[in-house]
Amino acid sequence: MYNFKFQNPTKIIFGKGMIAELAKEIPQGKRILITFGGGSVRNNGVYDQVKQALANHHTEEFWGIEPNPKYETLMQAVVLGRQKNIDFILAVGGGSVVDGSKFIAAAIPYEGEPWDLISKRIRVQTTVPLATVITLPATGSEMNCGAVISRKSTMEKLVLSTPLNYPKFSILDPEVTFSLPKGQIAAGLIDTFIHTMEQYLTFPVDAKLMDRWAEGILQTVIETAPRAMDIRPDYDTMANYMLTATMALNDFIAMGVPQDWATHMIGHEITAFAEITHGYTLAIVFPQLLRVMKDEKRDKILQYGARVWGITVGSVDERIEATIERTEGFFRSLGVKTKLSEYGVGEEIISKIVARFEMRGTVLGENKTVTPEKVEKILRMAL
Repeated sequence: MYNFKFQNPTKIIFGKGMIAELAKEIPQGKRILITFGGGSVRNNGVYDQVKQALANHHTEEFWGIEPNPKYETLMQAVVLGRQKNIDFILAVGGGSVVDGSKFIAAAIPYEGEPWDLISKRIRVQTTVPLATVITLPATGSEMNCGAVISRKSTMEKLVLSTPLNYPKFSILDPEVTFSLPKGQIAAGLIDTFIHTMEQYLTFPVDAKLMDRWAEGILQTVIETAPRAMDIRPDYDTMANYMLTATMALNDFIAMGVPQDWATHMIGHEITAFAEITHGYTLAIVFPQLLRVMKDEKRDKILQYGARVWGITVGSVDERIEATIERTEGFFRSLGVKTKLSEYGVGEEIISKIVARFEMRGTVLGENKTVTPEKVEKILRMAL
């Protein structure tokens, strides 16, 4: 097991009716910017609960943070935040709203070009404190310090990460998930699954506890998925799904282990160029990445196959392929396509992605062996 440092300062407030806790958690006198997505919170009761809880607070609202939050949109919120002297941000929505709000929090006090915080990885010195009310479990952004931001003008999708962007607290009420479209739930389940895999399916370092935690998350996603996709999911199902999504990316299973993230980085480029939902891109990339990288990942693929899917019979190659097929089959069981061609995407996108990685000198994976050439092979296998 590797040496590590771990700290997660985010307070989680979980359960039915907990949105009312906002009144206690945000100090009186704060000038709050509440950020929203496209407006679904007006239909599921979340907006009314938030406004009622903050009736005695000063609030401003910003609407329209889109999936794969755009820099151009977020800068409008930055301008508003500066004009209104905002000193607290409350993100109400899914991972995109939270990610976008993390950028807003870092950009409001920054005196230079805010995009440089992402593209040039300038160290963030100060941020506006933020908290979240989660309506779509998927990204784990409610309990981590990362954010993924897109820029429409350059067709880029890049990561912003600073410890200053851990939410002060996050409210998770499973009841708010009941009205989610099934396509969003499927994407969230896959995102949760791959977040876990990026930290688990690398190579063994005798991190027994982290392995078992990760396998437990994977098994919970698989067990929960069919009920979460029901027309009327029950509270306990959505509670388990919601908590699992949070635990998959709050650094708990990352302690002392190598990490991959190649699937995410390739998936981000597919989204940047083709506007395919993030979770769906992961289902496209991951099975083929395993096939291309199966020699380096052999031991963990076999462990995963045995412990999660019960695959213990056959030669090494047979067990590896059976494990990959079961994984891809799980994604498809959620109604998610796993081939680029099924989304109308072809050779031109592959060429653009590979060219971008070559231009940046990008190498990915836990061993830094996923070269642009291997990315091209992965994507061609995913056609």
